[in-house]
Amino acid sequence: MAIKFSNIVKTVILEQGRYELLLKTYTEPKKKGDKVKPARMSKEEFDKIISADPTTRKDGDKIKKAGKYVNWLLRQFLQIEPNIEADYGTPAFKAEKSEKLRLFFEDLYKVTQDLEKFERFKNKLDREDRDINKISIERLNDLMLPFSLEKTKATKDEKEEAAKTYEHPGGEVIFRGANWTVVRISDSSQLGKDAACFYGGNDQKPGKGESGWCTSSPGGSMFNHYIKSGPLYVVLPNKAEEFMSGGPKVGQVSGLPAKRYQFHFPSNQFMDANDRSIDLISFLNSNPELKDTFKPEFAKGMTSMDGKKVNIDYPRDASSKYIALYGFDELFQNLPKDITSFDFTKSSGGYGYRSEDVKDLALDIPEKLGDYKNLMAVHFEGILKSLPKSIGQLENLQFLSIPNNPNLKTIPEEVASLPNLKVINIQGNSQLKLPEAVEKLAEEGVFISR
Repeated sequence: MAIKFSNIVKTVILEQGRYELLLKTYTEPKKKGDKVKPARMSKEEFDKIISADPTTRKDGDKIKKAGKYVNWLLRQFLQIEPNIEADYGTPAFKAEKSEKLRLFFEDLYKVTQDLEKFERFKNKLDREDRDINKISIERLNDLMLPFSLEKTKATKDEKEEAAKTYEHPGGEVIFRGANWTVVRISDSSQLGKDAACFYGGNDQKPGKGESGWCTSSPGGSMFNHYIKSGPLYVVLPNKAEEFMSGGPKVGQVSGLPAKRYQFHFPSNQFMDANDRSIDLISFLNSNPELKDTFKPEFAKGMTSMDGKKVNIDYPRDASSKYIALYGFDELFQNLPKDITSFDFTKSSGGYGYRSEDVKDLALDIPEKLGDYKNLMAVHFEGILKSLPKSIGQLENLQFLSIPNNPNLKTIPEEVASLPNLKVINIQGNSQLKLPEAVEKLAEEGVFISR
């Protein structure tokens, strides 16, 4: 008994010691001579990663034993790097890395579920795929797609009703077409969250979802994070069998078609049921009824939650997709008419593109700009070739900002007639020459920033 007890004590000490060693290794700065190398991560980040390992043992909030997949998880975190052509340490580089790190932690619950499956089903994999250290998070997800944790089944009546109506409290069916149905979830209350769980095929228990959407996972749901910036859209085929080749045609929890999509325009995320990005442009172009349906919804998705502000970071956000699908002029046809602020800026870089890709962007703002009578602030940076004469109709405009537009040579004289104008920002416009009438505004108290 003494030997056994000593072995137990030794094991506990070793297990706790491993955690403490890992904690020190990854969260404490390293001093080498006069130089100090910053910690590789914070303790909060470290504990989130440790806890994501389903084999980690905890007593309440206290970690008793670091799991067998911890080292692999830590490596995945440390290997995160931006996929952009930018110098190390630049603001663009830091911004993209910060976004990738945020998405890593946002989707960490899905990695936990995949590791649970791996732990259970790895013996069914090919031998070369059984070593976790030889595969990435993406590869792990691919390998685990055919496997499911415990499932619960909806009743026959529930499935039949869901298949007929696609309706659930908290979700609004905004379109029924020949091939597709679109549901909008904009309710930020528990009702909306319940709807997100339903359309994601989750019965309120982690690991039992029909989709990989983080917005529908009760065990760490990101529903509140996304819904505060704009609605979620769920896209469902009307006839599941026509869109499936092998595998289940309907989900066992919801009774909805197994193949489905979720869109969130403010975050520029358009995902299939496995939570993988789709080519939105190709998808909508091949489905005309959806393309027409989403035209106004897409435009609304670029406004703030109160519908008063439009902020476009082109082509970093979804604006590039909108313009590719519908054209720039259509944007001004479909924005809410009561917006008070319009900001359209060319990005310096982002996922999947370089600043050089948009360096020659030069847009003629359509006359429709004059329809937005409530505009108080307008900002066009890096994209502007010309402003329409209709800008003179914006009686409430106080701030006109048009910096860093190399293709802009002049602006309409009508700007001089704006009764409430207070500031004109024209910094960085190498070719711009203001009309005489606009120049005289400085004498009338309008501040012109050059």
